[in-house]
Amino acid sequence: MKKLVVLSGAGISAESGISTFRDNNGLWDNYRIEDVATPEAWIRNQELVLDFYNQRRKQAADVKPNAAHYALAELEKHFDVTIVTQNVDNLHEIAGSTKVIHLHGELFKSRSTKDPKLVYEMNGWELKTGDLCELGSQLRPHIVWFGEEVPMMEVAVDVTEQADMFLVIGTSLAVYPAAGLVHYVPIGKRIYIVDPNKPDITLKSNMIFIQEKATTGMQTLIKKYLLPE
Repeated sequence: MKKLVVLSGAGISAESGISTFRDNNGLWDNYRIEDVATPEAWIRNQELVLDFYNQRRKQAADVKPNAAHYALAELEKHFDVTIVTQNVDNLHEIAGSTKVIHLHGELFKSRSTKDPKLVYEMNGWELKTGDLCELGSQLRPHIVWFGEEVPMMEVAVDVTEQADMFLVIGTSLAVYPAAGLVHYVPIGKRIYIVDPNKPDITLKSNMIFIQEKATTGMQTLIKKYLLPE
């Protein structure tokens, strides 16, 4: 079975109604990134950071996967699919995808501030001051903040190096290190890019660009390239 590796970004979740900070001049619902998504912000104002992610969790809990998420899950019937996502929501999993690597963390998990290996599934949307890990330290959102290492990047690189096909969907290839994954696709293997905006990269002969949003672009990709009748 051919290996299809997918790099998904905010554009696929946006069609389900999840707001993306890059659409709002570096703001998430009027919050500055520096105030809510950095290690310094956590040290400076823990309550604000907790509240910000509580609100995002509350919003995401009411969001449903869209046709693009379901189309990717369906492709597991035909290909060995691994999704590498920059998104922190769980819409790929809800849609049925079974192999998902979260580069930037997971919104519905918390982790210890003392030992980053201690990660917990969350019940509900709220994480509060005083919620402790088993070592007695405060729990924080299980999110990779700006300025932090991306621990799953090595895993994503290993998977990408084994790809027979690589699909980029809903990302402008502007966020590193994730955007650098295209450079690890084996030479000569096909790279498909589905996005309404042309990425700021030089398109090579092995790249096929589908200038559509995720939901319609997936249908074009499947019918024309992946599973033509």
